[in-house]
Amino acid sequence: MSKESRVFGRNMKRIRTEKGITQGDISRSLKLARSFISNIENGKTNPTLATVARIARVLGVSVGELVG
Repeated sequence: MSKESRVFGRNMKRIRTEKGITQGDISRSLKLARSFISNIENGKTNPTLATVARIARVLGVSVGELVG
């Protein structure tokens, strides 16, 4: 996958773990498979912009914090 996917996934995982949120918590909140969340964090898949915005909302951060 692209560098951007890896950066997004790394940022997502870092923020998630800092806040004590599990992949399961995110998957339940967004009604997405936990494996999909794992694939995003590992840079194996690209979420849609809508999903990125939803993830940011669940994590309580801006989209910019995830993609930057």
